[in-house]
Amino acid sequence: MENLLGLLRIRVKKGVNLAVRDVRSSDTYVVVQMAEQKLKTRVIKKDVNPEWSEDLTLSVADPNLPVMLTVYDHDSFSKDDKMGDAEFDIKPLIEALKMNLSGLPEGTIITRIQPSRSNCLSGESNIVWKDGQVVQDTCLRLRNVECGEVELQLQWINIPGSKGL
Repeated sequence: MENLLGLLRIRVKKGVNLAVRDVRSSDTYVVVQMAEQKLKTRVIKKDVNPEWSEDLTLSVADPNLPVMLTVYDHDSFSKDDKMGDAEFDIKPLIEALKMNLSGLPEGTIITRIQPSRSNCLSGESNIVWKDGQVVQDTCLRLRNVECGEVELQLQWINIPGSKGL
């Protein structure tokens, strides 16, 4: 607990135009991993545009570690097929959290992160002041696959008794 900075809540919103791995569709789920932690969403059957709207929460001790995201097609009788992967950095979110933001108007954009060769963003990712919280909406373009994106929302949760930011 003494090394823990806080929790990262990742809302896995939806997949867009994911690859087909079964006959006409895919039974999709997402795995997020940071260091030794690994969490997964439920499987959504026969859908290449799944809407998970599911929260996965990681404990963060080192904000310099990237979060890995992998999309899979669930198969009942063989190994699940990999349908692409992406990684994202939480450092911009952490930096925004360290600012004194009380009194900001609702919806104020704190930071804009542009897509580049060094990240998996499919478009601009905004860190916004929303409902008294710092929130980052992002859309990741999957690598090592012919098509597909995953939409996420990131939010930090402070834990009483943790080291904190």
